[in-house]
Parts: sequence; C-alpha cells; structure tokens
Amino acid sequence: MLKILKYSFYDLMRSRWSYVYFAFYLLLGVVLLFLNHDLSKAVITLMNVIIVLVPLIGTIFGVMYYYNSQEFTELLLAQPLKRSSIFMGQYLGVALSLSLSLILGLGIPFVFYGLFKSNAIWDFSLLLITGTFLTLIFTALAFNIALSNENKIKGFGYAILLWLFLAIIYDGVFLMTLVYFESYPLDKLSLIGTMLNPIDLSRTLILLKLDISALLGYTGAVFKQFFGTNYGLIVSLITLTIWVIVPVLRIMQKAKKKDF
Repeated sequence: MLKILKYSFYDLMRSRWSYVYFAFYLLLGVVLLFLNHDLSKAVITLMNVIIVLVPLIGTIFGVMYYYNSQEFTELLLAQPLKRSSIFMGQYLGVALSLSLSLILGLGIPFVFYGLFKSNAIWDFSLLLITGTFLTLIFTALAFNIALSNENKIKGFGYAILLWLFLAIIYDGVFLMTLVYFESYPLDKLSLIGTMLNPIDLSRTLILLKLDISALLGYTGAVFKQFFGTNYGLIVSLITLTIWVIVPVLRIMQKAKKKDF
C-alpha cells in the first residue's frame, strides 16, 4: 500500500491541478492578510471559504482521479496485490496531496506575517485541522461514489448532489425542522443533527473555538450548554474521526466485492 500511496502522491504533486489548488490558497491568504492586517479576522474569513470549498474540491478531485486512473488500477489488479491496498493507497495519495496543498498554501503567508508570535496560532491550527478532516472525509465519500458507479456522468452527478445536499440543502431542512417543532425540546435533536453533517460540525467546532458561538444561534447555545468548549472540542474531533473511518471501511469492503 505504501508504494501505491507514494506513487499516487508524487503523481498528484506533479499535476498542474495541485499547483493551481496550492496557488489559490496562497493567493487567498496573501490577499486576506493584505486587506485585514489582523490574523484573527483573517481566520474567521477563511473559515467560510474552507467550510464550503474544501468539501467541493475533495469530492470532485476524488471522483476525477478514480475515473482517470481506471486503466492503471486494472493493471495493478492483475498483479499479486491486495485490492484494499490498491484503493487505500490511491485514496490516501489523493487526500494527502490535497491536504498538503491546503496546509502549505495557507500556512506560508500566515507564517511570514508573524503567526507564531500571535494569539491566533491555535485558531489557525484548528482551521487547518478541520480543513484536513473535511478533505479526508469528502475524498473518501467520492471514492465510495465512484466505486459504486461505472458511469462517469452518474458518478460526477451523484458527487455534486452529495456536496450540494451537505453544504446547502441540509441546513435548510434542519432549520425548517427546528422551526416546525419549536414547541418541543430540541436540545438533543439539534446536537444529533449537527453531528450528522461534517460541514455543520466543522463550522460549529471552529465557531466554538473562536468564541463567537452566538453566530450559531440556538445550536451554538446548546453546544455550549451541554459540552462546554473543551469537551465539545473533543467530542467534535471524535465525531469527525468517525466520519473518516466509516467511508474508508466501506471503500475496503466495496473494493473486495467489486467485479472489474
């Protein structure tokens, strides 16, 4: 698996899309710091970008890489290699290269602007950790969709629908549910509803850490009340880890049963 991971990683790091992805975050960081002159405000602004853009890029790039490397994958399957090792190596290669572009692209301008001498270093670190989690989660979901659909158009369509549902539609349905059942106790429902969506969970985690949970309204108040900042942080990170593990296990299971 390590050899396939190494090949996929170096292959993607030479890809122009990786340079474009890296350059986008590098430029975004430079522009935000040039306009704000405040690391804390730049972190809050970046949160809105990362929460929406990272899942979209992870989903699209994961599906695109799977379909573009199908012939190479079939060649590897003819070799005495475990199927799970092949697909896990490819998945980790894509997820790690995207994560590295995100971390370096945003990290370089912030480091040169004096991040290590600022109190915003922990908030910025949490932002990068959350972005890495979202990359791992949505790349794994993209591989699941691609493994389940031979047709490229269907695969891309389902991937876009998944991102659209979790990034936009889910919030609307969740809000309508809270409004419709406003006369009932909604504490547990709001907590469970937030954890069932990694994008919402990541947003909540960052807002709690930035101590601006009032922006979350009712959901933020419930998180504060039940978990407190530190406990909520631990529970949120554990839930995000589960969000990574479950689709990864399904990739391994799906790869064993798939007929190529």
